[in-house]
Amino acid sequence: MNKFVFFGGKGGVGKTTVSSAYGLKCARDGLQTLLVSTDPAHSTSDVFDQQFDDDPTTVEGYENLWAMELDPEEEVERHMQEIKRSMTDQVSPAIVNEIDRQIELAHRTPGAYEAALFDRFIDVMRESDEYDRVIFDTSPTGGTLRLLALPEFLESWIERLTAKRQESVDLFEKAAIGDKEARERLQDDPIIHRLTERKENFEFAGRTLREDAVFYLVLNPDELSIEESHRAISDLTDAGLTIGGLVVNKIAPAPDDDETGTGATYLRERHRTERARLDRIHEEFEQPVLAVIEQRVSEVKGSLLAEVTDELDIDVEASPAGL
Repeated sequence: MNKFVFFGGKGGVGKTTVSSAYGLKCARDGLQTLLVSTDPAHSTSDVFDQQFDDDPTTVEGYENLWAMELDPEEEVERHMQEIKRSMTDQVSPAIVNEIDRQIELAHRTPGAYEAALFDRFIDVMRESDEYDRVIFDTSPTGGTLRLLALPEFLESWIERLTAKRQESVDLFEKAAIGDKEARERLQDDPIIHRLTERKENFEFAGRTLREDAVFYLVLNPDELSIEESHRAISDLTDAGLTIGGLVVNKIAPAPDDDETGTGATYLRERHRTERARLDRIHEEFEQPVLAVIEQRVSEVKGSLLAEVTDELDIDVEASPAGL
């Protein structure tokens, strides 16, 4: 079983419930487990009736289980400030304000949120040595996964920048401006250093996600959720990532045969429709359906979370950390 586990799917399908249940399942089996949420509604805190922040915190009442909640807005702001510091240290004070303006604009463009969150995923993966299993309750989107293709482009870009810097060194030498200073500037060039660092980060992410991560999709028995799952599988497959299976959540229970009335008629028809869609899911997807979870009347927490945990047929076996 892979160390890093991602649960993806469209909004509202129950990713937090399923990822929390799987985290509990791993912890029960003795794995040191970290549950990472990127839900801005902080649903993980609701599931466990405990507030979490962006530092791993022991989940009260459970052994071997930690949780953390990343705030997407804060991550974008942190990402932006980091880039500002990096850039403004290297440019003339006269253009600092313009640099700030351009960075602000860039962070309002599509993909900025995903890029910032992806950087935080990488940080968490790099700093996870003490855990046997790390579970993310949001899978990277197709746009974010395309960041995995950046290293090869960055490598070519860095090579061209280095060549340009070398030309500058040669010009410095010919002008007798001190080749030692010029060569040191090439070696310590902050822009090339930053790009090289980014390239190495994406290489680490690509290697880790392809070799030590598995992705599960959570979907509901409705048309939009099924179509979104098809797209997600296409994105994950194109990125060369492992898809472990599907979890179908929020299936309506069937009324008893002797129940009549408007409510029972509606529930019986809905159950019939959803069972037909479940059959369609089994037929259309190559990936196995690892759990079919009925919709609960109340919020899934406490004993209800334990019930969902028992319904998940997802492997937890892994060697303890350090072995």
